[in-house]
Amino acid sequence: MRSKMLTVAIAAGLGLTSVTAVSAQTSQKVTVSAAELAQMKSEIQALEQKVQDLESQQQAQQQAQVETAQSVQATQAQVQATQKQVVAATTEHKGDILGGTGGVKWTFGGFLAAETAYRSRDTADDISTKFTAIPFQGGTSTAPINTASGATTSYPVTNARNSQFVYSARQSRLSIKAEGDINDTTHVTGYYETDFLGGAQTANMNESNSFNMRIRQLWTNIDWDDYGLHLLGGQAWSLMTLDSVGITPTKEVLPPTIDAQYGAGFNWARQTQLRLVKDWDKKWWLGISVENPQTAGIGATAGTGTKGYATTTATVQAGSLYDTLNTVSLNQIPDILVKFAADPGWGHYELFGISRQFTTRVTPTTANGGPGATSNQTAHGGGFGFGMLLPLVPKVLDFQLSGMDGKGIGRYGTSGLNDITYTASGAPHPLKENMALGTLTWHVSDAFDLYAEGGREQQDSYQTLGLNGKPLGYGAADLGYNNSDCLIYGAPSDCTGQNRSVKEQTIGFTWKFYQGKFGRVQFATQFSHLSRQLYSDNKGFAPTAADNMFFTSFRYYPF
Repeated sequence: MRSKMLTVAIAAGLGLTSVTAVSAQTSQKVTVSAAELAQMKSEIQALEQKVQDLESQQQAQQQAQVETAQSVQATQAQVQATQKQVVAATTEHKGDILGGTGGVKWTFGGFLAAETAYRSRDTADDISTKFTAIPFQGGTSTAPINTASGATTSYPVTNARNSQFVYSARQSRLSIKAEGDINDTTHVTGYYETDFLGGAQTANMNESNSFNMRIRQLWTNIDWDDYGLHLLGGQAWSLMTLDSVGITPTKEVLPPTIDAQYGAGFNWARQTQLRLVKDWDKKWWLGISVENPQTAGIGATAGTGTKGYATTTATVQAGSLYDTLNTVSLNQIPDILVKFAADPGWGHYELFGISRQFTTRVTPTTANGGPGATSNQTAHGGGFGFGMLLPLVPKVLDFQLSGMDGKGIGRYGTSGLNDITYTASGAPHPLKENMALGTLTWHVSDAFDLYAEGGREQQDSYQTLGLNGKPLGYGAADLGYNNSDCLIYGAPSDCTGQNRSVKEQTIGFTWKFYQGKFGRVQFATQFSHLSRQLYSDNKGFAPTAADNMFFTSFRYYPF
């Protein structure tokens, strides 16, 4: 049959009307008529058409598969874009909704807090502890009381044997961040952060608990990516405050404590400033900041008021837009800070320096006791510090260490020791001080952190001779201080020494027991042992007052 079909095909191709073929197997002649040739030709054409149809169907199917794949990819991309919009809508509000430009992204932050503080010695503080106010057993003032007989007498009043418990919601916080891109390489950020730890003269806990909002941070920052430059202006954390990455606002590393005064030994401030930072590949950073000055502490002196001793002051009564019950210091130039930071790949490291100037107004007395010509006296202070954040075990164990040493730096320590004392001429004398804080944090799980920290701040004494030939200065044993009654409960006097050091040891944990689409809810506790030591008196006695404090915190972070 194959032979016959091949013969017919050849005949059809040649246009023959008939053909005769010989079978190789039977040696028989096979004659095919013209009609049979035409029929076979028709069948061949039909088969060829069927092959073409099948090929066309195959090409159509391949094209449909390509189009289907493209359609699936487009749909998936649209789904991903929609999901991103949904996520962004849950955390951000666009500027055109809040009245700004459509290119501004608004992000809300903060938390609602319900917190408690227990202190074994009552310092009369809210959730923020005044470390230098721990009461001693004796050396307090007296207050009249009525006896059983009706007579009025006096009895020493001290909080050394009074414990304190206080509830507080005042650390609750709200923040708003606005971000916009001027172009692909220039970005601007505005940030506002507030809490309720402001206390005007009318604020109290008697009935309505009407405390005040206060500014924590309020600044604008511009980043120029092409040049690695960053400019910040406004109220922000001082340049000396430890950061976790580079020198970057909102990346500050704070102690994990509940106490709003943080931990003894922590160097920091939040104040108005103008800051310029340069980075190299986001790895090396150099910044300079010009910040608001204040002389926050003035150590008492001996011999003041005697004939021939200069009358001097470093503060004046507050004026316009300040509470007139307060004072402001005499400062002529701002504090200037410079910091270098490095992120080499493991850990974060910082070195910084600060320059300060102090001013006093001096009115000397003349030989006959009358006032002399007034003049300004100035003195220079400053210091150096360091900071580091080390991931000892990445994402499990972190170690934070910072410290500072210098003269006139008391204002920048958590404890708030004195900045200066006076010389015999009435000029300011910056007091030498050092401070340090170390914190170890164990991230037990994504929901549980355990931490321990210890810190100290300590000042050196200063002594000279006054114009009357008697000892003058701060903290020196020869200045006539007497600490003999400091540890005797109810003793009305003889506890006149000055603060030399503050130490604190703290342990605590934070449990984030809910983290989900409705935000985060957490519970935390903190125990601290705080001690305050005085300078030695002329008998070599340097007493210490200790306070054991326990804090709890319940917070909801909705954003």
